[in-house]
Amino acid sequence: MLTIAHLSDIHLGQVHRRDGGKRARRRAERVMAYLEALPGPLDGVLVTGDLADHGLAEEYRQVAGVLASRHPVLTCPGNHDSRAPYREVLLGEAPGEEPVNRAHRLPGADVLMLDSSIPGQHDGLLDDRTLDWLDGQLASGRTELPALVAFHHPPVELHLPTVDPIRQFGEERLARVLSGHPRVAALLCGHSHTPAATTFAGLPVLVAPGLVSTVTLPCEGGRGISFDHPPMLAFHVLDGDGRVTTHYRVVPVD
Repeated sequence: MLTIAHLSDIHLGQVHRRDGGKRARRRAERVMAYLEALPGPLDGVLVTGDLADHGLAEEYRQVAGVLASRHPVLTCPGNHDSRAPYREVLLGEAPGEEPVNRAHRLPGADVLMLDSSIPGQHDGLLDDRTLDWLDGQLASGRTELPALVAFHHPPVELHLPTVDPIRQFGEERLARVLSGHPRVAALLCGHSHTPAATTFAGLPVLVAPGLVSTVTLPCEGGRGISFDHPPMLAFHVLDGDGRVTTHYRVVPVD
């Protein structure tokens, strides 16, 4: 059985009410402290994008410190991230603009973290290089094990007017790749700043809440985003039958 924590959209560097970015950092630190204090181990902590708010090297240095953990931490970029400083600061690589795709071999499952960002835009796309990489990873290695596929942008509408126009598009190409690999157990994403669950290509789509803010439904009124709700995270449990069960947790912030 595999147990991972899933968080998203920490937006370190976001200035809220002229606080110099302290609010975003405090919320992320509180969630990581909660995970560090768990009595049992996690197989991984997934952070599905928008690690930085402006894609600056100094923000990624904050990210590296805040996400330091006794648990393995797996990340992918979002639309607020910048590939070159992301690579240089977080991955220790030469800066470059190629998509940041990474495969992680966890006990009992492969976790494939994809780059759905489009430099300079807020909507998302898995480009041909990324889809070819995904296809190859799913077809090779530990093919007898289940796989989790993670990226920032959801590939379907979530009925959120502030998010749906900037979701992941070209999703029919992703569906074609997934159709050839029945070992994929679920798709994990962020971007929407709300806990949500739906389906795509016959698979669960499990959306992590946003740490820095919460996007609300039209029926809830207001301007569509709340900075008052506390941060949340998801725990995904992958059992021996390849079934994913998700539990959401609220983490109070003083």
